[in-house]
Amino acid sequence: MSTEQGPTVRELAVQALSSIERGYDLLAPKFDHTPYRTPDRVLDAVTRAVGELGPFGTGLDVCCGTGAGVGVLRKLCQERAVGVDFSAGMLDEARAAFPPGGEGPAAHWVRADARSLPFAPVFDLALSFGAFGHFLPAERLGLFAEVHGSLRPGGQFVFPIGAPPPVGSRAYWSLLGFDAAMRVRNALWRPQFVMYYRTFRLGDVLEDLTRAGFAVRLVPLTELGSRPDGSPRARLVVATRE
Repeated sequence: MSTEQGPTVRELAVQALSSIERGYDLLAPKFDHTPYRTPDRVLDAVTRAVGELGPFGTGLDVCCGTGAGVGVLRKLCQERAVGVDFSAGMLDEARAAFPPGGEGPAAHWVRADARSLPFAPVFDLALSFGAFGHFLPAERLGLFAEVHGSLRPGGQFVFPIGAPPPVGSRAYWSLLGFDAAMRVRNALWRPQFVMYYRTFRLGDVLEDLTRAGFAVRLVPLTELGSRPDGSPRARLVVATRE
């Protein structure tokens, strides 16, 4: 599951029996040594695809974690890159990973819940990587509305979304088993730890983005490969505040 520098099985178990916030505070020092961090090839593909949509002045990484998305924003934005997360531990790691100086605008960090973002409509670009499984379907519209309210008119909210694994494949059963185990855990244990892989379906996501006030289109991330039927393995969702 992770490198030698990553968390032990015991540490992962303690995290899984905590709240989301506390769990990520515990995981933060070793998060970048786990498979939960967004792979560099995905970050690079998104950077190249979004670069064709710019230019951008200010950018926001929603649920920034240890800051991988802020690294993308510093390559794409000319004025400011902001990461927001509710885990103090993850933000500490992000600050250490992106000290002042270097190329691109300085990184700024804000501790807040993405379901109640503390921003005026000042951003040209918002993005997010790997965080949506932590929100229940009923929370998704409100989350998108918060991002919409943080963007200037014409601002864009972008994120990659992978194609679902074929029914009956090893990946299909792995994700199904993980979600089933998480539902059992949350039925038997408090506080809940919300993390599901099969609740972020493209059709539902596009509908909620539209209801939140976005105009939405999809951009194939062709460099991440194709499925046997020729369709892309991943797409970039581009949602524009009109």
